Parts: sequence; C-alpha cells; structure tokens
Amino acid sequence: MVFDILPEIPAHEADIEALHDLSFGPGRFAKTAYRMREGVPPVASLSFVAFAEIEGVSRMVGSIRFSPLVIGGANGLLLGPLAMDPSVRGQGGGLELMRTALDVARAEGHQFVILVGDASYYAKVGFKQVPPGKITLPGPVDKSRLLYCELEPGGFQAVSGMVEKGA
Repeated sequence: MVFDILPEIPAHEADIEALHDLSFGPGRFAKTAYRMREGVPPVASLSFVAFAEIEGVSRMVGSIRFSPLVIGGANGLLLGPLAMDPSVRGQGGGLELMRTALDVARAEGHQFVILVGDASYYAKVGFKQVPPGKITLPGPVDKSRLLYCELEPGGFQAVSGMVEKGA
C-alpha cells in the first residue's frame, strides 16, 4: 500500500480525533502517556498524517504527534499518539510516519524521544528499552514498554530523573 505522508494542518483535527477514538477508545485518557500530553500542544513541525487510497477514495489513515518534555533538566520529546486505521495496520504506514517525523526531529536538533509502547515494533526505527530506574513517569507505566530513541549519539546517555511536561 502506498501512503502519502503530509504535515498535519488544522483542517485535519476532526479526522485525527476520530482516528484516535477508533484506534484507542475512550480509556486512553486515563493512561500516563496521555496525561503527560494534557494541556501541552503537540510540536507542530513533527505532526504528520498519512493518507491512502481505499476503494478508490483517498482518506486519512494515520497520524503521529510528539509532545515536548523535560527529564532532569534535559529537553526531549514524547512520541504519541501514533494511530493507524485498523484497516491498514501492518502495511508499513506507522513506520513511514515515524521515520518521517524522526528525521525532521533529528534535523531540528532534538536529542531524544521516549514513548510507552511495544518494544519489538518500535525497535524497527531505533527504540530501545529504558534501563531500569533511569527515568520515572508521574503515573503507572509498564517498565518493559518504556522506550527511548537517541536522535543524536549519546543524546539520552546523561538523561535521568522524573519526566515532566515540556512547554
């Protein structure tokens, strides 16, 4: 399947929210990663959508956003949400969205990204499990799903402490 990856614009907002509802349901708002994004606008330059042709009609099938965060005084990014329409999951669109956004984040000089997710999936774009005790989120998180990606060599090495919302 061919995915067209485009920068997110305000006109996409309703479709993105519908995609989040479809992908994650209403329980998502109670999760720690979602709580970290509350009241923090996503980084506009790192927000992308994916379109694909389904039954002859181009429609939005994916979205990725990042939020700023601070860990022990170091500025970083929180990846998420990454949402793909269930009808196109497993066809590479999520990986394309991540590669596009991570390339832009590197070019902008960001040092690292963290997320809570499936290690085997996110390893495909360079994420690794956070060493135990290195960082702490202000809520419950399955430590085996707490991942990081260095955008610059050594960009996560000295990072430690409590994860806080960025500005």
